Amino acid sequence: MRRALTLAEIQQLPAVVDVVTAGRALGLGRTTAYQLARDGQFPCRIIRIGKRYLVPTAALLALLGDHTLIEEDRTTDG
Repeated sequence: MRRALTLAEIQQLPAVVDVVTAGRALGLGRTTAYQLARDGQFPCRIIRIGKRYLVPTAALLALLGDHTLIEEDRTTDG
């Protein structure tokens, strides 16, 4: 299994990531991440597009308690 992503690495991810990357951010392996997504038990929001499972990076950050990017987005909206 690959190492888990750091918070700094998660903050640099695009707006939406695949379930494997989201799983890495949470310290989950590929098989576990897909199984949780299929069972509707993934710990944050999943977007299903066809056969793909995608996870909003903002949902990962919120789950991990980092609201920095969310707060920055609100202040730049004007």
